[in-house]
Amino acid sequence: MGQGAKRGIELEGALWFHKDEQKFLGLDRIALLQKIGELGSITKAAKAVGISYKNAWDLVNMVNNLAEKPLVERVTGGKGGGGTTLTSYGKEVIKQYGVLQEEHRKFLENLEGRLGDTASLYQLLRRISMKVSARNVLSGTITKITKGSVNSEVTLALTGGTPLVAVITNGAVENLALREGGSAYAIIKASSVMVGTDLHDAKISARNVMCGTVAKIIEGPVSTEVDVEVGGGNTISAVITHESGTSLGLKVGAHACTLFKASSVILGVS
Repeated sequence: MGQGAKRGIELEGALWFHKDEQKFLGLDRIALLQKIGELGSITKAAKAVGISYKNAWDLVNMVNNLAEKPLVERVTGGKGGGGTTLTSYGKEVIKQYGVLQEEHRKFLENLEGRLGDTASLYQLLRRISMKVSARNVLSGTITKITKGSVNSEVTLALTGGTPLVAVITNGAVENLALREGGSAYAIIKASSVMVGTDLHDAKISARNVMCGTVAKIIEGPVSTEVDVEVGGGNTISAVITHESGTSLGLKVGAHACTLFKASSVILGVS
């Protein structure tokens, strides 16, 4: 796959047997049992799967305790001085797990086929799995980049066509490889967002003014959190003082505008 190609989604899954609200058997424990069967030694089996001897015995004891019949048994005496082996029931369980694993693989392949082109789903999952402390993470397409001597003004079109302007350094534009037509995320701290009402005819210096409907208000003794739906499925969260929220008379369902400076916007790419 080329560097610029859209990446799709490959499905993976894990099978676990549960008993008495505990994980009983999964691929890692089956692998240990298989090695015990092959090598006849729990010491060698533990080394083969990369766990300690004690951990291996703890797992074996737990599996044996939860199973209807023991899956592993100790063998004493003999030419080799004894060892560890699988019981007939243990061998049957491994065989049954293999059947389930094969059917599970076919199930996932069938799902991949039914999903079809997963490039857009992949991008969505990348967006929602981002871990950042800022409350506002908005996805958009870069429509314009205006470079100055030190900083650049980058304009994004959010979902629904709402414009958003960010001012970042020229170095950041180069490091992020930003280009017109490319995708980017706008990240804004809720504390950097101001809230106002009746601002359509107001003259203000903030480049970003997005108006919409108040969706949620969480009042605290000092601060108030306000969520405003600004169209296109986008919601802007702001944290303002409790006194400001009271003086604005904000109510759920009422009209409000959010404001934030272009310099308060952080841009990111995936």
